[in-house]
Amino acid sequence: MTTTTGAPAPVALPRPYLFWLAGVQAGLLGDAALYFALGWAASAHGGGAAGLVLTAITVPRTALVLLGGAVADRFGARRVMLVGDTVMLVATGALALVAADRGTPLWLLVAAAAVIGTVDAFHLPASGSMPRRLVPADRLPRALALRQAGGQSAVLLGAPLGGLLVAAGGLSGAALADAASFGVVLLVLLRVRPREEEGPSGPREGLLREAASGVRLALADPLLRAALLLTGAAAGALLPVVSLLGPLLARAHGWAAGTAGLVSAGQAAGVLAVAGLVVRRGGLPRAGVGAAAGLCAASAGTALLALAGEPAVAVAGSTVAGLGSGLFACHLGPLVLTGAPHSHLSRVQALLTLVQSLALVLANALLGLLADAAGATLPTLLCALATATAGLTALATPALRRA
Repeated sequence: MTTTTGAPAPVALPRPYLFWLAGVQAGLLGDAALYFALGWAASAHGGGAAGLVLTAITVPRTALVLLGGAVADRFGARRVMLVGDTVMLVATGALALVAADRGTPLWLLVAAAAVIGTVDAFHLPASGSMPRRLVPADRLPRALALRQAGGQSAVLLGAPLGGLLVAAGGLSGAALADAASFGVVLLVLLRVRPREEEGPSGPREGLLREAASGVRLALADPLLRAALLLTGAAAGALLPVVSLLGPLLARAHGWAAGTAGLVSAGQAAGVLAVAGLVVRRGGLPRAGVGAAAGLCAASAGTALLALAGEPAVAVAGSTVAGLGSGLFACHLGPLVLTGAPHSHLSRVQALLTLVQSLALVLANALLGLLADAAGATLPTLLCALATATAGLTALATPALRRA
């Protein structure tokens, strides 16, 4: 007779989820490459044009995302994703053809960006709800951690891949690669069917009313309300640190671009390390406490980054911030998905996306102005303070502390 010691091996994630996630990963990598190519092409028209292209993505995504969540809950997340991926397959194919024939005029870049932003508004809430539709609740932390790791990997690899594609075939080459990735996603979606594919039965209201009901539900539920507020605080205080303030700090110290890239890589490595650990071992028993602890750890890393006088210290600070960010994301995501009723899964995900987007846009603008007026160190320290305050507030919030 043999005996085993130690903790039992975690139960494997469902095959349909892993199959779906592989398709999602292909799509994310193609999207990241195309975003780089669009930004590169827009930069040839000047800074104002580059900002216009980014705005053309952000505005429809933000304006329509609540409606997109209501559509996914009514008609089914899988159906919405199938339609969205089909539209993007056609759009990226058309972009490749037009770019090959006419180059990269500004109107083409803005039109492509507007299509991307509009499709994202419907696709993101549907995609965000799929883990809950494919994975039992007890395995959600590991499932979402694996998705987090995949998304972070796509961000890291997307820009270099986009650079290679642009060098080889210009914007047309990157668009063709993204079209191929959407073809992969479509093939995967045709094979994967969630347990509850149809939208809810019963009397239906108008889509705008249904979108508003998702907001009311989230605001009335103590756990969802606290989680959304915490998400907004984290998006505003954490996300700008590496993307906006890190490069400004590097320039203030006279460091080279390669050093700034190492700071960004440290943050990504921290997120990936935590996501990998959660995939292997599972999340903490109290997810709310884990999310709060993640914010507190990220605060310490951000403060270290702000006060760093040497590149090695800055990289260490960004890595600690990444570890905290990963701990936060891997524990808050399952709370939101399991806290939302099945009838409102996509609408709650849409509200989560909206909160993150609005907080990030506002924070980037304010922190950028403050950095111009007082240097990058002060806004980075303020981000550390805001993150610590959010983490401590979460620990003091019963709905989160007991979750």
